[in-house]
Amino acid sequence: MSSMRTGADYRESLRDGRRVWVLGEGLIDDVATHPATQPMVDEYVAWYDRHFDPKWQDTVLTPPDAGGVRQPVGYLVPRSADDLRRMGRCFSATIFPSAGNITHTPAYGHLIALGVLHAVGLGKAQPQQVANAEAYRAEIARTGRFLTFAAGAATIGYRLREDPAERSALRIVGQSDAGVVIRGKIGMLTSPAFAEDVYVGAVNGVDLNGQRATFVVPVNAPGVTVICRKASARAANPFAAPLSSRFDELDGQMWFDDVAVPWNRVFLTEVSPEPVARWLFWHQLYCWLAKAEFTLGLALACTQAMGLAAHEPTIEYLLDLITDVQTVRSCQTATELDPEFTADGHCSPNHGHLAAGSLAMLKARRRMAEILRILPGSSLVVAPTDRDLADPALARGLEESFAGGGYTAMQRAALLQMAWDHVGSALDHREHVFELHANGGESAWRGRLRRCFDRYNELANGVLQGLDLPMPEINLDSIRNAPLAARRPVSPLAAAPKPAQST
Repeated sequence: MSSMRTGADYRESLRDGRRVWVLGEGLIDDVATHPATQPMVDEYVAWYDRHFDPKWQDTVLTPPDAGGVRQPVGYLVPRSADDLRRMGRCFSATIFPSAGNITHTPAYGHLIALGVLHAVGLGKAQPQQVANAEAYRAEIARTGRFLTFAAGAATIGYRLREDPAERSALRIVGQSDAGVVIRGKIGMLTSPAFAEDVYVGAVNGVDLNGQRATFVVPVNAPGVTVICRKASARAANPFAAPLSSRFDELDGQMWFDDVAVPWNRVFLTEVSPEPVARWLFWHQLYCWLAKAEFTLGLALACTQAMGLAAHEPTIEYLLDLITDVQTVRSCQTATELDPEFTADGHCSPNHGHLAAGSLAMLKARRRMAEILRILPGSSLVVAPTDRDLADPALARGLEESFAGGGYTAMQRAALLQMAWDHVGSALDHREHVFELHANGGESAWRGRLRRCFDRYNELANGVLQGLDLPMPEINLDSIRNAPLAARRPVSPLAAAPKPAQST
């Protein structure tokens, strides 16, 4: 296998002097050992170590080349539909165990770097910019360095500043032959406590040489502070919290207090962050699909455990879930088998199929969760924990209440606790709220579908061929060419009340 860092190497890399605060916990001395952050560190360690596990290697590594070397699939530069399919199968398999809750992995980081390379190549940047972007992408693939993504949006306090010139997330406060110095705050990003680098994207508001300046900044750079949201509420007992006790990426803000960024980590792009997300939306839909497939898997397991395999209303629920899963799975297959190609020859997911799949998933997810809450019945609400089942005063009664049909009370309770944690806990609520903001939600995906659908004229004019009458040629390019809806703007306050003047 090619050189690949171990989980232990990654864990040690986090002891790099970073300043990380978790709201409600305070300053974290060591993210590798603090209770609020250690579970996620352990999961990322496991991600790296899968590359050395014989059971996983055919999934996470390419077949041996002529020299017998196998490459990590997550670090491929896709050149064909076969490459996309191999990467998609890897993402699907590695995301499913977390029920789609680990969304930003080192493989996702490589897709960010690939998107930066694509975005820089689209603009008027100097050749050195493209060379720098490729060098950084190759460094990530070579070292396994963990990069995460921030669109770069301003915090609410910045957006409401009185002076419009002060409302952007960042500004350049110094510039030299070595690079730039930036100051400011960005509003939200995922896994900043666990990454090594952060890509700060085009929404940050900084322009340089007529283009939008974006930045790659180490988490431990002098002047960087990471502020993570409060941890998702979860039971202290892992039996009652088999998912939420392990999977909490701790979205956060980043503050920049005169942070130096060298020129080879400054990337000039267009104002829209969409080109950088070229491959990220595809990975994101695999996370959504993993959550849906995990929901279906739990529903199937609960159907058996609750003795409902011959219950027709339950089977109808299952068919609803299967339809949702298969719809999105089919969209992902089409995304990979009917790909697009960038100008530099990289194979890219087809965003027409991707947008349709994303919209289908956004519409289905609430109903899918509701079905899983309904299907096990009231036992989902009152399921005991392992400690309750071990209590001499309760053990016999709980065994009578929850055992039977080939299941012990412990077995059935464990399954019910997992179902509850998946769709009834703070983990699920956090993920749902986050996805409402992560990429604009359903309205943004409708706009993306509007722009990437390319058959308006073909279909409309094709219908006219069936009429035995000359007809004007139809041109509906204006529908496709409409700009995407703007993100929440950094703009003057609308009708903001002014303080009353004293007399």
